[in-house]
Amino acid sequence: MTVKDIPALDRALKREFVAHASPIIELIEAQTHDPFCVLVGTILSARTKDQCTAGAVRRLFATGAAKGEDIAPFTPADLARLTEKQIEKLIFPVGFYHDKARHLKALPAALEEHFPEGFAHAGEGLTRLEQFNALVERLCLLPGVGRKTANLTVAVGFDLPAVCVDVHVHRISNRLGLVKTKTPFETEMALRKIVPVKYWKTWNSHLVSFGQSRCGPIRTNCDDCPVAKLCPSCRQTARDKQR
Repeated sequence: MTVKDIPALDRALKREFVAHASPIIELIEAQTHDPFCVLVGTILSARTKDQCTAGAVRRLFATGAAKGEDIAPFTPADLARLTEKQIEKLIFPVGFYHDKARHLKALPAALEEHFPEGFAHAGEGLTRLEQFNALVERLCLLPGVGRKTANLTVAVGFDLPAVCVDVHVHRISNRLGLVKTKTPFETEMALRKIVPVKYWKTWNSHLVSFGQSRCGPIRTNCDDCPVAKLCPSCRQTARDKQR
């Protein structure tokens, strides 16, 4: 696969994406339209399946929700009122829930320090690219936030172009032959050079959905794969079956 094939890849992955349930972070944004909720949900989602994350998000956000609402805008003040033990109980059994509870408890104070203008207003008055660069760097200063979480929050929570690379994006981008990288950070830097900006925001959600439904880390479903003609791994699998 080459860079010129990216538009065709995007069309195929988009069709697959709409045929499956949206990843939990996109659902949080659709239900709350709030960058802080997206940030909290993204922190919780690390190394955790979407179904488990969804339950944790629902329980946590319900502590600040108006009566009768399933998921309502959850604020830093709502989070600050909870103890670390309460947060642990609410988010269990997400992966590394002890660490995540500690990070979430420290999050409101960290936001006041690094985003004194208010998190939802971060980057206002800057160009979109300036916003992206500034937000990613500032988000990485928050407890429990790495580049994957920062990029996903920027892309989904702030609707800005960002290349978010998790294990799915790293694995599939290499399988497709678009990059030859050893780490997610290397993949992010490589993709930013070759993928047109208009595809940045959806690259993660499309590939995560594809990775969860078809192109897994060990088992792959190459039969009738919608991107088989573009994927060297699929072609190799087909050749192996013919031997």
